[in-house]
Amino acid sequence: MRNAFVLCCSVALLGTVGTASAQDWTKSKWGPNDEIGAANYMKPELVVKAAGLVKTGKTYALGIPVDSKTPAYPPRAFKVTIVQPGQAGIPGLGPTKTTYNDDIIEGWVGVGSQLDGLGHIGVEHVYYNGNKLADFADPTGLKKLGVEKVPPMVTRGVLLDMAAYYNTDVVKEGTAFNVKEIEEVAKKQNVEIRQGDVVIFHTGWLSLIGKDDKRFGAGEPGLGVEGAKYLTGKGVVAVGADTWGVEAVPFETKNVFEVHQILLTMNGTYILENMDTAELAKDKAYEFLFVLGQPRFKGAVQSMINPVAIR
Repeated sequence: MRNAFVLCCSVALLGTVGTASAQDWTKSKWGPNDEIGAANYMKPELVVKAAGLVKTGKTYALGIPVDSKTPAYPPRAFKVTIVQPGQAGIPGLGPTKTTYNDDIIEGWVGVGSQLDGLGHIGVEHVYYNGNKLADFADPTGLKKLGVEKVPPMVTRGVLLDMAAYYNTDVVKEGTAFNVKEIEEVAKKQNVEIRQGDVVIFHTGWLSLIGKDDKRFGAGEPGLGVEGAKYLTGKGVVAVGADTWGVEAVPFETKNVFEVHQILLTMNGTYILENMDTAELAKDKAYEFLFVLGQPRFKGAVQSMINPVAIR
C-alpha cells in the first residue's frame, strides 16, 4: 500500500465544501477576530470541575520521546546536536572551571507528540475563520492563528479505549470511529463527553514505533467524518489519539484529510497527535485532569508537546 503520508498533496475538498464558499464554512461562532477556536469553551468553572477529578495524584506523560529515528510525515525530520560553545582547549570557565553543554535542534516541529494549530489545515487556501493564505501565512511566521495564541489547556480529559472496544492490542488501519462506536465506548466506560473536554482515543497504534515503522506510517485507525462532526457538535476543545494523524487512513472517502478540515478549519477544534495513551488505558483512567502548556513559538503552525493527565 502506498504510504499514506504522501497523500497530503492530493486534491480533496469538493465533496466537503459543496456549493458553499470556503469562507462561509470556516467562520467562527466567536466573531471575525477569533483566533483560538474551541479553546473559547474553556471557562474557569470548567477548570475547577476538572481539578476535582484528581483523587490519587498519579500523573501520566502523554508525550513520547523524540529522536532522529522517530517516524514522521515526510519530509519531516528531527535531530539534536550537543555543543560546548567557547570551551575548546580550556579546562573550564572562571576559577571554578565551569563547563556546560548546549543543544541545537534541527528539524520540523511536527515530529513526535504535537499540537496542530488552527493555521495548519485549510480548504482551498482558506483557513479557520476565513483567513486566506496570502493574507496571513508568511515564511517568517503566521500573522494570525499562530500556536502562541492558544491559551493553556486545563480541562477534563476523556480517554476512549478503542483497542478494548475491538478486543485487540492494535486496532486495524482504516478503522473509522463514528457516532455508533464513540457512543458505545463512552457508554461501556460510563463516561459522558461534554463541552470543553479533550477527547483522546487509544488504539495501540503507537506501539508499532520501533517494531514496524513502515506499517505505522502507511495508515492508521482513527476518527471518521461523522465522528468528527459529532465531537465538534459536542463542543470539545481538542481531539487526540495515539496515532500520527488522528483520523482513519485509508480515508473513508476520496476526500483527503477531511477530518482535519472538519476539526481545525471549520470548527477550530485542536488536534493532538502521537499521544502516549498506553498507561491510561492500562489503568482504565477514562477521565482525568488534562493539562497542556505548549511552547509558544510565535507564528508557528504546530508545537511539540508533552501534555499531562492527572488522576
